[in-house]
Amino acid sequence: MRYRTLGRTGMKVSPYALGAMMFGAGIGNPDHDDSIRIIHRALDAGINLVDTADAYSRGESEVVVGKALRGRRDDVVLATKARLPMGDDPNRQGASRRWIVRALEDSLRRLQTDHVDLFQIHRPDPDTDMEETLSALTDLVRSGKVRAIGTSKLPASEIVEAQWIAERRGLHRFRTEQPNYSILDRGIESEVLPVAERYGMGVLVWSPLAKGMLTGRVRRGQETDLRRAGRFSSLTDAHRLDAVEQLVPLAEEAGLPLTHLALAFAVAHPSVTSVLLGPRTMEQLDDLLASVDVTLDDDLLDRIDAIVPPGTDVGAPDEASYVPPAIARTELRRRPRADRSAA
Repeated sequence: MRYRTLGRTGMKVSPYALGAMMFGAGIGNPDHDDSIRIIHRALDAGINLVDTADAYSRGESEVVVGKALRGRRDDVVLATKARLPMGDDPNRQGASRRWIVRALEDSLRRLQTDHVDLFQIHRPDPDTDMEETLSALTDLVRSGKVRAIGTSKLPASEIVEAQWIAERRGLHRFRTEQPNYSILDRGIESEVLPVAERYGMGVLVWSPLAKGMLTGRVRRGQETDLRRAGRFSSLTDAHRLDAVEQLVPLAEEAGLPLTHLALAFAVAHPSVTSVLLGPRTMEQLDDLLASVDVTLDDDLLDRIDAIVPPGTDVGAPDEASYVPPAIARTELRRRPRADRSAA
């Protein structure tokens, strides 16, 4: 693999990275030994970035990754995340100093290491001041337990705000952003990717197969892979299904499996550093690794643009997307009834 620089951190990472969300009994592979073999297979293939999170199977993914990296830790750029709930206690979540310091200590213990190369805030936390979060993360970097810090699903405006705060307060700044990105989810092309480029941030994208819609197994009128549809309504969204029906013959004409077309599309964007692969089985990993040498020519990319225009998301948003309070909270979108009439 031709390694890329992760933003301006100086760290070199593979264009395809291993996402560890599917390791652990919570939602993924419950067999630790099998998961470890998958991780080793990815490392042997040249992947050197492994991304996990405390919330993946409530810490079990980190345990699996920790086991797999025994004797190989120094060869891996190891990334983890904190922010999502890790219990019923309301303080065991968020981006407060109180929680992220504790969350990192717990992650280091599960990962069996004394530091992580990248520590990311898993989602924005509107209840915590950004300066509070950056101050705590800066102390973790200075302690040697973290090499670089990043975010996931942070809106472009908040990325800019965080960069300004870091500059004004002399704090470490976010070096990476981790958004979802696929042929069906191109909204980040409008602002997030240009802003990340402007500030020299590395971009690690997840869900390049759009929750499985770009595997070719989710088709209009077919019940081939809708077992998750109850949890992911986007899998049955009519607009997304229509787009898939146009992409399938395009991939066939190019002589590519749809999965390879989708991965090659994601890795082709100049602002994308690495694309996270999230296999559950060895078979899935081998199929994804077979796309490493696939490149798309301009004509093929133009035809994809004609199906899904640049900078647009198709149909229902990804269920894992961050919805800011201004949209999610009804009371922030409507004046009190008594104040609605014009003066």
